[in-house]
Amino acid sequence: MEGLQTYDGPGAWRGPDLVARTDWRHTFTPDEVETLAAAADAVAEREIVSLQAADFDLGDLDPVLAKVRDDLAEGRGFVLLRGLPVEDWPIARTARVYWAICSRVGQPIAQNQYGNLLGHVTDVGGDSSHPRQRAYQSSDGLPFHSDIGAETVGLLCLQTARAGGESHLVSAAPLWNELVATRPELAKALSEPFHLDRRGETVEGQDPWFTIPVFMPTAAQLFAAYNPRFVRSAQRFPELPRLTDLQEEGLDAVMTLANDPRFKLAMDFQPGDIQLINNHRLLHSRGAFEDWPDPVRRRHLLRIWMCAPGGKPIPEPLYSRFGADEETGRPKGINLPPGVPLSAPLEPPALRT
Repeated sequence: MEGLQTYDGPGAWRGPDLVARTDWRHTFTPDEVETLAAAADAVAEREIVSLQAADFDLGDLDPVLAKVRDDLAEGRGFVLLRGLPVEDWPIARTARVYWAICSRVGQPIAQNQYGNLLGHVTDVGGDSSHPRQRAYQSSDGLPFHSDIGAETVGLLCLQTARAGGESHLVSAAPLWNELVATRPELAKALSEPFHLDRRGETVEGQDPWFTIPVFMPTAAQLFAAYNPRFVRSAQRFPELPRLTDLQEEGLDAVMTLANDPRFKLAMDFQPGDIQLINNHRLLHSRGAFEDWPDPVRRRHLLRIWMCAPGGKPIPEPLYSRFGADEETGRPKGINLPPGVPLSAPLEPPALRT
């Protein structure tokens, strides 16, 4: 099929090629950890949501984090930062250190209707199949997907599960290239609009669904917005057209390729690790896990969604879920109901039904 561009370069990586490399990891030195702790303690009395990049003096870490931002935007699209002593720090310091690091990468945006800029990925009894709950509130596995609406996703590991919960990443470009080479009709179908369920995250005047392609090929790079659960959940709305056989096959083909050992990268996630990913170029997944009986020891990650002020233009469909922020012109995060303030809770909010 003519007219389907393929992609190469540092962002079109395959997992096996990265296993033996270490250039995607940075382990903080003792001096860097001390700098981060001092920067966090200097603003200990401030509300986290009020803190901006200029509020943190990170000294020699700034060039390191500038390279992280460049790697996310122009390189592999992901970085693992390692070595924060989260077991020894109070959660208030850890959250501010995390916020300081992310301030050099992007600008936090709301990730749920409760205005949380700092989210908690932990099992609070959620059900991933519930239309108003999320898989990150459960111990369920999360198949490969992207968090549509965020440009960058950060995860800080506080504690790991008793078993399972492994993290996997995959670059979208090689999956697209494979489809172009072997099933171009699927590649074409996946570059046309799909309807996705908003899963209850609506404000007045919005449809309970939004529309976006899975793949958005441009001259410079491939953009992806893949969440088959939300696509299939949207089929509950009788007003929407039914998925075609070709669309169904295309969604399944992406999942099959993403799980293929030729493409995916398994990532060892330890307490004190921060995983940062370009959410427009990578897909991510998490295995189901068995947690510790003691609630104090349970698997717990802190999540931040970010936009990238000053970043390069992105395809218009990537604004379809939440729209654009008036100040930055970038995807603004989940639309909040009237009167809901932005917040950064230090404990997981209770499950809401």
